[in-house]
Amino acid sequence: MTADSDKVFVQNGDAENGRLMKKATYAAVGIALLLIAIKSYAYFATNSVAMLSTLVDSMLDLGASAINLIAVRQSLVPADRDHRFGHGKAEALAGLFQSAIITGSAVFLLFQAGERLINPKTVYAGDVGIIVMVVSIVLTLVLVLYQRNVIRKTNSVAISADSLHYVGDVLINGGVILALILDTFFHLRFADGLFGILIALILLVSAWKIIRTSFADLMDEELGDEERENIKTIVLQQPGVLGIHDLRTRRSGQQVFIQMHIDMDGGISLHDAHTISDAVEARLMAEYPESEAIVHQDPIRVNDVPETLN
Repeated sequence: MTADSDKVFVQNGDAENGRLMKKATYAAVGIALLLIAIKSYAYFATNSVAMLSTLVDSMLDLGASAINLIAVRQSLVPADRDHRFGHGKAEALAGLFQSAIITGSAVFLLFQAGERLINPKTVYAGDVGIIVMVVSIVLTLVLVLYQRNVIRKTNSVAISADSLHYVGDVLINGGVILALILDTFFHLRFADGLFGILIALILLVSAWKIIRTSFADLMDEELGDEERENIKTIVLQQPGVLGIHDLRTRRSGQQVFIQMHIDMDGGISLHDAHTISDAVEARLMAEYPESEAIVHQDPIRVNDVPETLN
């Protein structure tokens, strides 16, 4: 492959996407601070380990969201001399930091909840805790819905990871409400510790999902089969393209990198081959706006059978 026969197309990150991602990180930090404040009051009022677990979870959310804020800002920095492919992997690194924090705290909660399950203690002011949890669920749902809207527009790994553990928070807060109801109104003392353990397990599952998503980005995992087939279909729709092979794809933050070889009639002029490559890139950009496509042109005889897609 030579520079004369290749066509490189680079698209910088969209400013609107960057603005949306930054706003989402600010919203997450703000909500986390508010939840920490009201849950701290509820924990000291109730003496509930389930309430303690959700307070610790909100503290984790604050740390994770703060890391996200920094990572998103870094990932949006344009490519430079030392980072020719941009800074998109900062989002995946933030995801790994989040998962490490969440895992450590989940283990801590398992020990705390296990001790409470063995030695149950009285939960006080259960009604206060229930009210605080209902407010927490409402605030968290509003944040998750906003994050989902941003994710749909930006495909941000960092925002997706942040949203994932906030979705877990909704389940956690619901579990705390159930634990408080069982303890306060039905005097089932074991419920507090039991739900604390369940919450810790939910945190561990969330951490694993974040790790899986982050490693897929850091290890340059191929796009899904459906997306790869879609790319092939788009390319083959371009008149003058007789085949496609050696398709390679990966994602880094918002940006998608696509490399391929396309087969064209060896008898056409270099100018026409160049025009066809430009058209292929334009089609890909229409479907993947945040992408960089590298197209290598292979001449074949028109009577040759195009190579099998792979």
